[in-house]
Amino acid sequence: MLIEISTDNNIDGSDTLTNHIKELVQDSLGHFADRITRIEVHLSDANADKSGQDDKHCMIEARLEGRQPTAVTHAAATSERAAKGAADKMKRSLESTVGRLRDGQ
Repeated sequence: MLIEISTDNNIDGSDTLTNHIKELVQDSLGHFADRITRIEVHLSDANADKSGQDDKHCMIEARLEGRQPTAVTHAAATSERAAKGAADKMKRSLESTVGRLRDGQ
């Protein structure tokens, strides 16, 4: 399972942040590793240099083998919280999708 991280110009895409986000996504979605070919994580800051509540956004797109990509978003006060929220949403979405596939729907 390939995990790609990208950030906009307002987020410091340091190795520390990138590695932390990869670990977070791996922990949340690792049990789908045999079904996911790639995960893309996009972090952005809606307010740039200004501070604001829930101004960090995370979009996660997961590509299940043989299926169209699934995407979710989450906004929070920090990049880490936004990524955690998006990873949790993606986990629920993939559990639902995999469950439907397993049930033959």
